[in-house]
Amino acid sequence: MNRSSPELWPETIPGVTEFIARSNSPLSVTESPFGSEKQTTPEWLQEYTEDDINMLHGFGSLTAMALIDKVKELQDLSFQLGLEEDREMTRAKFLNVLSADDSTVKKTHNR
Repeated sequence: MNRSSPELWPETIPGVTEFIARSNSPLSVTESPFGSEKQTTPEWLQEYTEDDINMLHGFGSLTAMALIDKVKELQDLSFQLGLEEDREMTRAKFLNVLSADDSTVKKTHNR
């Protein structure tokens, strides 16, 4: 009786492995001129910095409740920034910093 271990991942359709290796999927592997394989970066991922990717991995490792808490925290921060911006814009309006008339700016610089 033959009790040898079977092949775990047999290639059922010849050439599929090569096709996948040459495709443009995020998991694609291409051959370099020297015969060794290198991992290629997908086009959509090239615009992100390493910090962006690390942040995404951090969000991906959170539990559902922790992610909801983080979203609520970001919403609160966004609301607070909006209030602060509103206060600053009101202050600038009263100080007449943001005038639409260019002559006002010229008059203050000529003094």
